[in-house]
Amino acid sequence: GVNFYKAATAMRDLMIEIGMAVDGGKDSLSMATKVEHPDGKTELVKSPLELVISAYAPMPDITKVVTPDFKIGTHRILRIDLATGKRRLGGSALAQVYGQLGNETPDIDDPRLLLQGFKLVQRMVEGGLISACHDISDGGMISALMEMAFAGNCGFDCNVNTEKNSVAEELFAEEAGWLITFECKNEESILELLETNNIPFDIIGITTPIPIVRLNRVVRDKKELLLADSMPNWRSIWEETSFELDKLQCDETCASQEKINSYIRNYSPYWLSFEPKSWGHDISDKTIDEPKVAIVREEGSNGDREMASYFKTVGFDVYDVTMTDLVSGKTDLKEFRGVAFVGGFSYADVLDSAKGWAATILFNKKVKKVFDDFYNRPDTFSLGVCNGCQLSALLGWVPKKALKDEKKIRFIENDSKRFESRFSTVKIGRSPAIMLKEMADSVLGVWSAHGEGKFHADHEVMSYINRFDLAPIRYVDDDKHITEQYPFNPNGSYKGIAAVCDLSGRHLAMMPHPERTFLKWQWAYMPENWKQNLKASPWLKMLQNAYDWCKEK
Repeated sequence: GVNFYKAATAMRDLMIEIGMAVDGGKDSLSMATKVEHPDGKTELVKSPLELVISAYAPMPDITKVVTPDFKIGTHRILRIDLATGKRRLGGSALAQVYGQLGNETPDIDDPRLLLQGFKLVQRMVEGGLISACHDISDGGMISALMEMAFAGNCGFDCNVNTEKNSVAEELFAEEAGWLITFECKNEESILELLETNNIPFDIIGITTPIPIVRLNRVVRDKKELLLADSMPNWRSIWEETSFELDKLQCDETCASQEKINSYIRNYSPYWLSFEPKSWGHDISDKTIDEPKVAIVREEGSNGDREMASYFKTVGFDVYDVTMTDLVSGKTDLKEFRGVAFVGGFSYADVLDSAKGWAATILFNKKVKKVFDDFYNRPDTFSLGVCNGCQLSALLGWVPKKALKDEKKIRFIENDSKRFESRFSTVKIGRSPAIMLKEMADSVLGVWSAHGEGKFHADHEVMSYINRFDLAPIRYVDDDKHITEQYPFNPNGSYKGIAAVCDLSGRHLAMMPHPERTFLKWQWAYMPENWKQNLKASPWLKMLQNAYDWCKEK
């Protein structure tokens, strides 16, 4: 308790000195729970002494960021050393591996150096001088290097200076500092900034596009090879514990597939068949009679704000419509050109994927007529995403209305037996879908987040879908091949099917979330040349197509 108090007060004093605050937190001094054993005995289990801190900071420009992954090409790696040469191993991951605590732990000896170093890194980010940045203080320099290589699918060739410290101290000490990478053309500017502001640093190596990891020990200009191996080998060792846990948490076949498929990954498989454009007209002009779209949601839905923003960005006149509005008769769909069924967990998915939502429509004659009338109008379109995709299928809007209940397509439990949230890669095929006009053959990244997304249809319906190209979006692997392999295909859908449309092309239902990826900065990963050259996210094209279609009708 005394040491815990000392830690909290030390943290307080440091924050006061550098001018920051904690928004919230939780200590564990009073946390305990009683556990009852099968024999009837109870045991008081106390939480270990720990302090969990919640903090955040303002972000003036969310597009000016760097990620902690090595980028394609050869970049220099520089270490900013806020510990000024000290390499204390107390409390480190290395010490824990050997069942030790250590004698001396890392500390912030000079708070002003921490503050000055942080501000300087922000200036580098602001000026576009650095390509990657990673904190050293969680696992040490070796952990930071490896994580950056794993995430960037690259290798590195680095030197470990052991004139003052041992190899273990240099690699595993969890002292404060950062690893940054930069292109050679920015070296002069970066070194000038660091030297002018008296920030301790040293250039330790380079990144390599060839996925080989090399570490060299350097003493008085003499270089000795410490290790050299392929990055995928190290990554497989790193991930082994996670894969073993996955076997216990999800389908074991899927866990095994992910282990195999994650060993060697290609660089981005993305490809564009069109040029993404930002919207060409002034959407703030209120004199334009814009087509109206209803963003329809039910109890438990989410993503309605993102969907509304998606449609609003291209100029639609957007309305929030709840099922309560429709059931009560306060609202109908006569004035709307488009309907978007949003994602989420309608009725907490207690009745299975979207079945409760569908029942609200199908078993209420007045509401069913509202939706049937909207569907039958030739000037309307619909987009169902995730939970909304499941609803579109249950309503029979895709692939065709005439199907009997037992013939309707379904989206059933993922093969992995768990909820999957991933940035998946999909390929857009040729289809009558109006929203996918001119997008065929493009391979794009998109968010997927669902527990029941596996496409299911009987042979007759599948034949109909194939005959008329009504499955326009499919999951693909790193080689752009349609796949059922996990984790490229997050749910195991037959032939990678991720979306279905109707023959008219007016109605589209898809499991992935384009509304979470319609801005460039929303992508979990985007190739550097796309970041620099694309005027807009490729997914904006979907609703630009819908808008143009409405204007033409």
